[in-house]
Amino acid sequence: MNIISWNVNGIRAALRKGFLAWMEEYSPDVICVQETKLQHEQIPDELLQPFEYRSYWAHAEKKGYSGVATFVKGDQPKVKIGLGIDDFDSEGRSLVHDFGDFVLINGYFPNGGRGPERVKFKLEYYDKLLKFVRNILDEGKHIIITGDFNTAHNEIDLANPESNRKKSGFMDIEREWIEKYLDFGLVDTFREIHPGEVKYSWWDYRTRARERDAGWRIDYFMVDKPFFSRVKKSYMLSDIYGSDHCPIVLEFD
Repeated sequence: MNIISWNVNGIRAALRKGFLAWMEEYSPDVICVQETKLQHEQIPDELLQPFEYRSYWAHAEKKGYSGVATFVKGDQPKVKIGLGIDDFDSEGRSLVHDFGDFVLINGYFPNGGRGPERVKFKLEYYDKLLKFVRNILDEGKHIIITGDFNTAHNEIDLANPESNRKKSGFMDIEREWIEKYLDFGLVDTFREIHPGEVKYSWWDYRTRARERDAGWRIDYFMVDKPFFSRVKKSYMLSDIYGSDHCPIVLEFD
């Protein structure tokens, strides 16, 4: 099975840049997208059931903001929209898909760049999601979390660590939450498979950072340790454009 996750930074903009052609070419079993930036009534018809996929959506109350969507081929999972926490669900940040033996969470973690209150909000999301994951594991199911975590874990995960230590996305208090996820028993699949490889998943549009490959790795696939034995590949599609993020891929048995 293969899953692709991609922060598309506006799915209608992505459509204009060839999203459907990309979907048809790669044709993974599941596609998780973040930052859809639309409401239910604004979903383009061609995205409701594209090709062999069925789509699921979580929308923010605020127009043109946040939102996630998941496209699934074949047998369909049981789907829960949100985590059951209004503060986060009102921003359309989570979709939970129960495939039977594993649960896939498509998440768009808050960006803390707008000040201390949003950093606090971001860290609360990390906390509540981890508690949600604990309950799933207690039920005997495996877990896959994917999406834009909005945090680079270590210096290898961004081009300019020294100049970004006090900026949201690489603050110690944010990086500590990545550590908490790993200490809890989750595995950062890309870094586990590629311990010394420098790859990024996001580049700042404003500074034309992609031209210099001055990026950040802030998009992840995390799984529980027992499930990791099933993982075959975890990698970036760095040559795919259409957003300030590139897609990431997980392949497993």
